[in-house]
Amino acid sequence: MGIDDVMTRPLLEQYGLEEGILTLQPGRIVEMVGDPGTGLTRLGLRLLADHSQMAPVVAIDTRGWISPEAAWETGVIPERLIVVRCPDPILWPRVAAALLEGVRALYVEVPARVRDQDIRRLAALARARRAAVAMRSMGNGLPGGVAHLRLRAIGVTWEGADRGHGRLKRRRLVMEASGKGVAGIPRIVEVEDEGTDVVRLVSDVVVDQARRAVG
Repeated sequence: MGIDDVMTRPLLEQYGLEEGILTLQPGRIVEMVGDPGTGLTRLGLRLLADHSQMAPVVAIDTRGWISPEAAWETGVIPERLIVVRCPDPILWPRVAAALLEGVRALYVEVPARVRDQDIRRLAALARARRAAVAMRSMGNGLPGGVAHLRLRAIGVTWEGADRGHGRLKRRRLVMEASGKGVAGIPRIVEVEDEGTDVVRLVSDVVVDQARRAVG
């Protein structure tokens, strides 16, 4: 039996869907962890969409990969999106702090060599300003205690795109959700992306149940 077999509607109803898994909440940080190509950048941009209905949102790009058009496709209001490119680990903390002072929601790529103490200071500022933040480290992850919710990509499947060619029909990203955002009970969640602004959670099961089912 595979992971798809255990992610059924009865299990979803039994354990309940944790509110906030696919939302950015004021004053709380979502950590996103995973290799390039798993769809986390698109998911991070999608998390900004609802906030962009009310105020400007920011994506801090450290790799030069983020396309405004990709964000617009996820539902972000075009005129309310600001993309800031800052790969410099020394300058990055000051840039991020300045943006946190006045922006409602951010998707933030963290350069690999940013110091833990700088990240902790930014997390404290986000809580104080009640900014909703998704952070994706390009290094070894965020220091402990920073994230309210941690989303770790553990698998991805594609439909309609072969060897980088073709039109993406559907992508399914399987993640482990952990931390306070899921009441300390790790979950396996599956997110479906049909290549439009529809990015939705389609299944959810606690980790122990998933491991028993596949083992």
